[in-house]
Amino acid sequence: MSFDNAYEALGESNDDSHWAFGTGFDDPLSGVDTTVPSGVDGGDLAAYCLMLGDDALIMSHRLQEWCTNAPELEDEVAIANIGLDLLGQARLLLARAGKADGSDRDEDSYAYFRDAREFRNVRLTETGGGHFGDLIARLLVFSTWRLALLQRLASSSDPASVDPVLAAIAAKGVKEVTYHRDYAAQWTVRLGDGTELSHERMQAGLDTVWPLVGELFASHEIERRVGVDPAELREEFDSVLAHVLSAATLTRPHSEESSRVLGRDGNHTEELPVLLEELQSVARAHPGATW
Repeated sequence: MSFDNAYEALGESNDDSHWAFGTGFDDPLSGVDTTVPSGVDGGDLAAYCLMLGDDALIMSHRLQEWCTNAPELEDEVAIANIGLDLLGQARLLLARAGKADGSDRDEDSYAYFRDAREFRNVRLTETGGGHFGDLIARLLVFSTWRLALLQRLASSSDPASVDPVLAAIAAKGVKEVTYHRDYAAQWTVRLGDGTELSHERMQAGLDTVWPLVGELFASHEIERRVGVDPAELREEFDSVLAHVLSAATLTRPHSEESSRVLGRDGNHTEELPVLLEELQSVARAHPGATW
């Protein structure tokens, strides 16, 4: 189906496959049994989907803040698309959470009507601001970690203990996050092995984000029961980062905080409530509105 402009596509209500300015996409859950497996606790599954969904939602919001602020037009498009990929993952995961625990809460309910203490994202995703090197450092760390996680969810050899819906969402995410990691790695090398100033900015970005890295590999009991133990991802993460930083002539920072669980338990930075105030403002001002 063709449209004369993006606004006509947005207004089309007869095709549920329309998404993000009218672009269709294949439903990753087509043909997937949506029944919660007998060996998986629905409450645990819902909690885990919220963790992964909140990671994607908050990171997506931070990325969209860079629209009109990236150094080149091509990067405006790339960053926007990465944000949309993560938003799509968040929608699927939050919707699954509402089905898994039997509450039937929809994605909007989770995104717009929870307070900061109810969010379960890692703190890395909620930090914002800074220069382009800061953004690339955050994206490199986040996408390297998330890709390793999604790959394990998508390829689990124990179907009885892994939700097939979660596995299907992860399989779709692997294709997307592979590009995210490649994009961030290329920019890391370009900046790190570039001018004296770009090298300085890229190193500063890594130094800024590194204290939050340890939290990514802290094992939460929910993750161990129904998902991937993040501690198992550390070796792959370190290997990928070592390769990228070597090519970029950058030094791996050592200012890593204790790997205790924080964001997964609802303990966040002061930045998250401010972010949510903006993210949720329209939905809270006009609850139940549709457009």
